[in-house]
Amino acid sequence: MTNTRQPTLFIPHGGGPCFFMDDPAGNWTGMAAYLRSIAASLPERPKAILVVSGHWETRGFTFTGAATPPLIYDYGGFPAHTYEIRYDSPGAPALAAHAVDLLRGAGLIATIDATRGLDHGVFIPMKVAFPDADIPVVEMSVDRDLDPALHAAAGRALVPLRDEGVLIVGSGMSFHNMRGYGDPRFTAPSEAFDQWLTAAVEAEPVARAAALGRWAQAPAGRLSHPREEHLLPLMVAAAASDQPGTQVYSERVLQTAISGYRFN
Repeated sequence: MTNTRQPTLFIPHGGGPCFFMDDPAGNWTGMAAYLRSIAASLPERPKAILVVSGHWETRGFTFTGAATPPLIYDYGGFPAHTYEIRYDSPGAPALAAHAVDLLRGAGLIATIDATRGLDHGVFIPMKVAFPDADIPVVEMSVDRDLDPALHAAAGRALVPLRDEGVLIVGSGMSFHNMRGYGDPRFTAPSEAFDQWLTAAVEAEPVARAAALGRWAQAPAGRLSHPREEHLLPLMVAAAASDQPGTQVYSERVLQTAISGYRFN
């Protein structure tokens, strides 16, 4: 039985454990609804999920190899119950090894960390999107040199996984300037960058790759991402597709424009 090719996604993962806290202003309601809609939007249930997290930086690319990955509560100052959140998804050591082989075959540095757990860039949005925690999850790091072209090369190398039933998810934020959230002075710049980013994502792949490689020259690019670790998962997800992307989520959150994208 052959698998149906899975899309790739770039999702916003919110702020810390935001989806599991009181939210009287409804800041995270729309984003949570989008994450909950993902499973039903897929052509079939994924055999596994590979999540590229902006919260893990290594030399080269590293994949979690634990059979039962623990959780890393890498956020601070939140209510006590948010440090007791569970997401007991199985790992997929064979998938991690396969991904390493694919990247090494493309001349990239890739390794496995057999003990590291899933950080909040993975388990928080996955708990919303796939709450049963019954699909194996492997986390992939971003390279600490933060080179867009390198991450695009990794995405191209991972393309075969899509035909093996693996859902590739880039987990970050399309706008990630901590000073900007909740500040109305950042609304217009964030929207300018969001419009540019969406146009780049929706371009044909050659033009898309060229544009994303020059993201720092985009309108309000550096203002939107003083440091680009939360944007690089998009580079992986985009390059793993040879089709134009689609904006599937768009909202103003904490007075900044935030988007999510899908690549078929």
